[in-house]
Amino acid sequence: MNTFPDFGLLPSLIKTLKTLKIYTPTEIQRNAIPLLMSGQSVVGVSETGSGKTLTYALPILHLLKSFENEGNSVTEAAMPRAIVLVPSRDLGEQVSKVFKQYTHDTRLRVRPVLGGTTFEQSRRSIEGAFEILLATPGRLTQLMEKDLINFSDVRMIVFDEADQMLDDGFLTESEMIVKACPDDIPLALFSATVSKRVQELMTSLFEKAEVVRSSGAGKVVKTLKTKNETVIDGLRWPIFEKLLKQKPEGGTIVFTNTREQCDKLAAEIEKKGFACVVYRGEMDKGQRRSNLNSFRKGEVNLLVSTDLAARGLDLDHVGRVINFHLPQDMENYLHRAGRTARAGKEGLVVNLVTERDLNLIAKLEGKGVKELKTRFKDKNGKRLHAPEELRKPKVAKAKTKSAKPAQENGAKAKPGFKPKFKPKSQARSFT
Repeated sequence: MNTFPDFGLLPSLIKTLKTLKIYTPTEIQRNAIPLLMSGQSVVGVSETGSGKTLTYALPILHLLKSFENEGNSVTEAAMPRAIVLVPSRDLGEQVSKVFKQYTHDTRLRVRPVLGGTTFEQSRRSIEGAFEILLATPGRLTQLMEKDLINFSDVRMIVFDEADQMLDDGFLTESEMIVKACPDDIPLALFSATVSKRVQELMTSLFEKAEVVRSSGAGKVVKTLKTKNETVIDGLRWPIFEKLLKQKPEGGTIVFTNTREQCDKLAAEIEKKGFACVVYRGEMDKGQRRSNLNSFRKGEVNLLVSTDLAARGLDLDHVGRVINFHLPQDMENYLHRAGRTARAGKEGLVVNLVTERDLNLIAKLEGKGVKELKTRFKDKNGKRLHAPEELRKPKVAKAKTKSAKPAQENGAKAKPGFKPKFKPKSQARSFT
């Protein structure tokens, strides 16, 4: 099936697709939509940016609108016919926007009950009749415990971005939700990777499901260009500053591995006169959402983040990803790389590579670690070092006899102190 009309979708949905200029299904859509339309349970594993949300949204809207067209409308309050489970409020709001694009003609109602909002907001959201419930598992089970929601008319359940649902109680909550619904309804699970948690969920609830994997699952997309930059003596900043001065198409996401690294890097970026916003865990949720919106709107083109931004966020204007610190495992790397080159667009990933990162780079390039180590050596086989002035920046001398830089002996740097970093040719690039 090479076009959306081939799936037998309702005319109202085909009309909306044409209005949005969406004509050709992606691989995961071609393989999974017919199965969901026929009532089959599905596990879809596909790379980020491949159109997974639309893969389940279209069958849900088709099914529920067909019931309505047959005279079987939803009339009871708090009795949804479809449940979409998402790992976070941010992703839930993204999914809600996708559904709303297609409910203009179908007139179906989507209600969110998401963590990160007040319980009272969730309670009010499910007042009255509606068809689709969009929820985080924890908040939904809270509503269930208070008998505020009725699942007796549910016809389909979807787990979206299941590999992000990392809470210890996620599997228990998921089983509780499914058991509260009618038996043998179709279940759908979509994920970019099959993590340990996803495998547990597949074993527990998806024994009868058809597993669909796109050819790009577990790989970076073909439209993504990768550039690996060698970091000598741990000096990332000289290379990074040159990257900041470049003006790529679209926004840039810079990844670090910890919250502390994220804050430290953001402070250094602003100190050097570049604008950026931070997106990480353990920060005020309102500020985090405000920062994300500023980046999404293009008001600020640099987002500094932990892996919190690596999964699920649909930011279609991201033209470049920089791994200031590389992750240890391939799964996290693929999620980060998936923030750019989405939906067939081109994108660039720049990796700042130290010797500690060579195991990951070896997997990416299909080469041996021993071979990669030669890139940290000169033509005589000796270890490369950054120039002395880069490794020990000159600072104003302290009044005591010690000539050590202020930061090294615990004192504060004098006002106006700025280490001078000048990239040298020894910081070679991977080819």
